[in-house]
Amino acid sequence: MYYFCTYFDQRYLPRGLALYRSLKQHCPLFKLWVLCLDDACYEVLSQLKDPGIHLLALEQLERDDEELFRTKRNRTLIEYYFTCTPSLPLYIFDHFPEVECITYLDADLFFFNSPTAVYDEISDKSIAIIGHRHPPHLKHMDMHGLYNVGWVTFKRDEHALECLHWWRDKCIEWCYDRVEDERFADQKYLDDWPKRFKKVVVIEHKGANLAPWNLANYKIRERQKTVWVDEQPLIFFHFHGLKQVNSWLYDLNFAPFALRASRIVRRKIYGAYVRTLIDIVQVISPYLAKVSVGRGIREGIAETGLPRDGYAAELMATARWRWHISKEIIARRYLAIKLGLVL
Repeated sequence: MYYFCTYFDQRYLPRGLALYRSLKQHCPLFKLWVLCLDDACYEVLSQLKDPGIHLLALEQLERDDEELFRTKRNRTLIEYYFTCTPSLPLYIFDHFPEVECITYLDADLFFFNSPTAVYDEISDKSIAIIGHRHPPHLKHMDMHGLYNVGWVTFKRDEHALECLHWWRDKCIEWCYDRVEDERFADQKYLDDWPKRFKKVVVIEHKGANLAPWNLANYKIRERQKTVWVDEQPLIFFHFHGLKQVNSWLYDLNFAPFALRASRIVRRKIYGAYVRTLIDIVQVISPYLAKVSVGRGIREGIAETGLPRDGYAAELMATARWRWHISKEIIARRYLAIKLGLVL
């Protein structure tokens, strides 16, 4: 049995459910705790009544950690979310004694294969982290952290608990969405973990946490209906910065990383994910209609997979925007889906 936790609000609801669906497909024995960061998210997931999703309301975490709650007064919304990261696995350890190992996952991950190979690599270690693995032309991005918070594993032992409490205390002290004094959000604190704490393993599997920032390192190919990253199968992809432009066009967020998406990346990785988002939006739309749809859903639509045709029509009304769209499609930085086909 694998134990996972994640968090998201109403804006990331389709992505969080896509993560869950991918786990169900590739990891049949697992439990996933979802920290619902707003009421609308909690209401919709409660109405879905999926027995595989274990819900936590933000108020539960805040009642358990008053120091965390007090940071709400001087942090932006996203900064407060970052501050919650280490408190979530600590809450699960405190309230669910059966959990001997917990893995935090970012909500925009999506699994293509079983995570067994990652856990085999963790073996008897207490803490597991994964590097960003920036290619040479992106080494300047190390300023945001050598390791990515997308996957972080903790065992229930003295080494991992020492690390978790230290991380939580540091995030309470400082957790802002900027680089300052060798710190950045909740992430750059991980930089010295291999030296600071005992029994830390840095996951080396190339198919774990493949992302726009490290795609340039590898040859991506398909073999026997499986996507391969060099000589290893893709386990999970981190869909960082993916945005929906309109009902059929998606910005892959490749421009900051000077990337062009190959046919396999477009069709087998991003195409599979976007189709899942589209299907999930169709499933949850009736439930969203029953809850009070907050401002956050409307403002976050372009990032979650919900259609925003009015917004797209406004943007595409100008010749300049139409030229931009055409240029980016040609540069293979956008994904176009028409009639079910990835273009």
